[in-house]
Amino acid sequence: MTNYETHEHDVLVVGAGGAGLRAAIEASAQGMNVGLVSKSLLGKAHTVMAEGGVAAALGNVDPEDNWEVHFQDTMNGGKMMNNWRMAQLHAQEAPDRVRELQEWGAVFDRTKKGDILQRAFGGHKYKRLCHVGDRTGLEMIRTLQDQGVHRGFAVYMECAITKLIKDGDKVSGAFGYYREDGRYVLFKAKAIVLATGGVGKAFTVTSNSWEYTADGQGLAYDAGAELIDMEFVQFHPTGMVWPPGVRGILVTEGVRGEGGILTNSEGKRFMRDYLPEGTKDLFSADDEESKRWVEAAIAGLKTADRRPPELSTRDNVARAIYNEVKQGRGSPHGGVFLDISYQDPARVRKKLPSMYHQFKDLADVDITAGPMEVGPTMHYIMGGIRVDADTQMTQVPGLFAAGECSGGMHGANRLGGNSLSDLIVFGRLAGLGAAEYVKKLSVSPACANDQIEAAIQEMEEPFKKAENADAKNPYEVHKHLNQIMSTYVGIYRNEDDLKVGIQKLQELKKEVSKVATKGSKAYNPGWHMCRDLKNMMIASEAIALSALSRKESRGAHSREDFEKTDAELGKFNTAISKDGDSMKLEKTALPEMPADLKKLFVKKETANA
Repeated sequence: MTNYETHEHDVLVVGAGGAGLRAAIEASAQGMNVGLVSKSLLGKAHTVMAEGGVAAALGNVDPEDNWEVHFQDTMNGGKMMNNWRMAQLHAQEAPDRVRELQEWGAVFDRTKKGDILQRAFGGHKYKRLCHVGDRTGLEMIRTLQDQGVHRGFAVYMECAITKLIKDGDKVSGAFGYYREDGRYVLFKAKAIVLATGGVGKAFTVTSNSWEYTADGQGLAYDAGAELIDMEFVQFHPTGMVWPPGVRGILVTEGVRGEGGILTNSEGKRFMRDYLPEGTKDLFSADDEESKRWVEAAIAGLKTADRRPPELSTRDNVARAIYNEVKQGRGSPHGGVFLDISYQDPARVRKKLPSMYHQFKDLADVDITAGPMEVGPTMHYIMGGIRVDADTQMTQVPGLFAAGECSGGMHGANRLGGNSLSDLIVFGRLAGLGAAEYVKKLSVSPACANDQIEAAIQEMEEPFKKAENADAKNPYEVHKHLNQIMSTYVGIYRNEDDLKVGIQKLQELKKEVSKVATKGSKAYNPGWHMCRDLKNMMIASEAIALSALSRKESRGAHSREDFEKTDAELGKFNTAISKDGDSMKLEKTALPEMPADLKKLFVKKETANA
């Protein structure tokens, strides 16, 4: 058998972003021997790219805010497709998790009274996002890493997990390799927490970094867990569109939260034309009302004026920009204009330092002197691994998931800022759930040699196929995958396109089975891509099949052939599972919300005078 090193832990956490770090901290605090696996270097997690803030109903700026309003906003933003219990836990626990970060040393922006400052964000009724300029995710990772280092758990950097090992129906370990030199490694573990992030690299234009190749989704699916709601893919409305080398890089919603306005090539502020019926009373009716709101925000004052229309939900703003460009009213490079240059330059640089330097350094644009060009970019997937709300355990005993790779919390569309609070709320619950599971185990599960050997053979295959006449370049196959997903499974979908996309994905599977690489295992990115493609293919097929099955438009899922929402379809999750070599799709009932929470969504009737 090929040599590999072995490590043993009570709890293994795969992924070192916000959710993974918080899970490792919690499991360690519960007395577990914890290992943390990071695909990249520690500190390079995708969480650092989260800019706008972390959503928590502290009520520091708007005292009326509370967990019930946050819960309502989250459920309404998710079009009631959320797992209600996850949304409830999130809204209730987020304030404590943010205060915990503060106690651990996180340096938030402050009100004049010294409280954590909060800003407005799309879909949130009140100013709710706790922030550090536009570098909130970076501060969160810094704080969690400092806390983690003091916990003393083991960290394995630049290590990729390729296979979960099982003992019967239970998880017993994880097999992987070090990206630097290709050394194989086996982690024996009584419980595993997946916190690997999203699937963005399956699409051509994405704000996601190179790590986001659906690793957790693929690992969990292969191990027997379900993927739910994979059709709900969020395209963030504002990514950079120029120059081409930075296309897709995120432009934080915080720009609009601080008063940035969206205009088309005709100079028209177009978002009012796209506000959904039933939500228009939440937004300002004219520019004067918007101006008063912005002036109050700049002065740090509470205002009774309604929010500017640019702060509609992300799915709505993304579709609006898409339509403006499609109808010929886009900017020179295929986006629209986002302008905050009417404000004091010093304030813009203070509130949005990362955005200022990002555009200045990468696009030679001074956002204090003129508008930015922005357009939709694949940003986040609401769907993911099905988990129990309270413990975060999947259907596979001993396997847990948290953060973006899990599903249920955000329903059909995530509100901005809820991702960072999701990480720390459910990261903690996953770590706690894993520790409690381990404490109840009477016998440690074993790692069978045949599974380990199979995992090694899978990783050796690309080298064996290198001399075959029909060998495929993994980068060409990846490019083909990007084209299929962006062309047929993008912002707007229809049955014909989805069927073509699914057929092309089936054909692409044959190419994926032939991908090959040459050379050594050291510093061989082609080898890494051969493995990453398998996970991205699982996620892509799940997205396309789920999108085809949902014959309605809801949240981030927009069907040109079914433009309306279907109340019956809103009662079911789309569930994907492995059935031999095939992918099985089922409709499973959403959990029933208890009566006391249902009352929050009953509109109060106005009594007749």
